[in-house]
Amino acid sequence: MNFAMWKKALQVIPAVSKEEWDALDFVSRWLISTRAAVLVMTFISAALAGLFALRDGAFDFLPWLALSLGLMLAHATNNLFNDYTDYVKGVDRENYFRTMYGPQPVASGLLTTTQLLTYTAATGAVAAALGIYLLAINGWDPVIWILFGLGAFFVLFYTWPLKYIALGEVAVLLVWGPLMIGGGYYVLAHQWDWNVVWASIPYYFGVTTVIFGKHIDKISVDKAKGIHTLPVLLGERASRFAVIGMMVLPYVLVLALIGLRYFTPVMLVILLALPTLRTTLPFFLEPRPATRPEWFPEGQGGWPLFFAPLAFRNNRAFGGLFMLGLLADVLIRIYLPAFWR
Repeated sequence: MNFAMWKKALQVIPAVSKEEWDALDFVSRWLISTRAAVLVMTFISAALAGLFALRDGAFDFLPWLALSLGLMLAHATNNLFNDYTDYVKGVDRENYFRTMYGPQPVASGLLTTTQLLTYTAATGAVAAALGIYLLAINGWDPVIWILFGLGAFFVLFYTWPLKYIALGEVAVLLVWGPLMIGGGYYVLAHQWDWNVVWASIPYYFGVTTVIFGKHIDKISVDKAKGIHTLPVLLGERASRFAVIGMMVLPYVLVLALIGLRYFTPVMLVILLALPTLRTTLPFFLEPRPATRPEWFPEGQGGWPLFFAPLAFRNNRAFGGLFMLGLLADVLIRIYLPAFWR
């Protein structure tokens, strides 16, 4: 077992040759194929759902664990199926963007289409089994059936047709927020709470900036291939400023929620992410550079991606602190209730 590669694959999308791939263990291959480094965004959404449930006295570890693993495996299934769909549709060929910043399993010769579909089916089956477990322990609640169906819909149809008709970014906003956090809270607490959905906006706006950044990076090639992402329709400048808004607004929302006493002041810990925001925003004020800046990494999550890794770094800094702040907020309410009345 190659623990060093496991760690690397959870941090970046490693570039590997066919010879290196053949020498890897199954877990390393799965982590690379699923682009496991980005699954942390899904884990944070699941963690937030659990923390909101804990705050309301409705947390149960085993259902939360099943929820978290199920959501991450569903995300992994989506990544695998995206690569399959884009390859068979002819998108991920001829040195397309996807093959430059990380190995595309089929286009890079690491897997056959049959092997990729096997990975997809097996990962999806485990995710579905965890979903069925959650349905069973919740008495086959019809609302959870709806959430389960919506999740399956987005897994199967994000790449096509949603991404092609400028709905990919909207799908990410809905999935990582209302569906994962709001729906996850429902699964654990057995009730829908719009306050949870609104209060988690600061996090899932950040996730949406990552896909926005990626699609800004690919505007020219997506336009040439007839893929009408939202940045293709809006143009680069408007898309860059939309990202800036989604990066700044979370701080305003958290401050407002503290003022409304929905959050305790401990949530001010998110201000520790301001240095990352300060170093990120200037790049979004300017057009994407035509060539790789000397300081910017190449491959493994770097160039030719530019805005996407910058947005990912910013979201990871803010999201981690938002989760940490919410954990502290919950512990204060449970163990120091007199501190916050």
